Amino acid sequence: MIDWVLYVLLGAAMGTLGGLFGIGGGLIAIPALGVLFGLEQQLAQGTALVMMVPNIVLALWRYHQRTRVQWRQALPLVLSGFVFAWLGSLLAVGLDARSMRQGFVVFLLMLAAFNGVQMFGTRHTTVRELNQPWPRMASLGAVCGMLGGIFGVGSGVVLTPVLTGLFGASQVVAQGLALALAVPSSAITLLTYAVHQHVDWSIGLPMALGGLLSVSWGVKLAYALPQRLLRTLFCIFLLLCAALLAVKS
Repeated sequence: MIDWVLYVLLGAAMGTLGGLFGIGGGLIAIPALGVLFGLEQQLAQGTALVMMVPNIVLALWRYHQRTRVQWRQALPLVLSGFVFAWLGSLLAVGLDARSMRQGFVVFLLMLAAFNGVQMFGTRHTTVRELNQPWPRMASLGAVCGMLGGIFGVGSGVVLTPVLTGLFGASQVVAQGLALALAVPSSAITLLTYAVHQHVDWSIGLPMALGGLLSVSWGVKLAYALPQRLLRTLFCIFLLLCAALLAVKS
């Protein structure tokens, strides 16, 4: 019972941070599960996905209540992202756990660098409606889906900064498209990890409950803080997670 309460509280903390940074909590939960509980990389990723999937579904539903999702742009993203997330997850479950963890550290460092460049780079004109050709959106969905499937972090983690930084999408538009992509791609990734026995349900389910109860708090805090401060905190957090995992490796 004490362990169950601990997992709920951990899920609540991850959900709050996930809502704050708009990443569903998985990017934070994976290092925590690896460092605090000693889970191997694939098992940490699969268990984190149990928490992520319901959180992402809830976030998409709440988002759609407030802002119209651009489904014409989302459809090629979703279809290609779903297929490549499945392929990426099949690749991930067969890799060496140590190599996966080292790859995840590199992924965190690259993500931190990309977000840092966005903060200080050239600003694009923000658009409220994307009008990109479907082959470009399908290609973007494929890349993000593959990375999400391999590292179990949800494809939107990569998609949102790309849409805002390279295509000039507003944060609202980018997050809506990222959530639409993340729901099916994260679900098929979870299914693949579960079939290959890389999920600890006894940890993941109470964490999912804690995340669902707390994600709204993080979202409220995100709206209250300046965007530049949020991005700075996010980059620092990515570097901290990478450092902890590097030491653990």
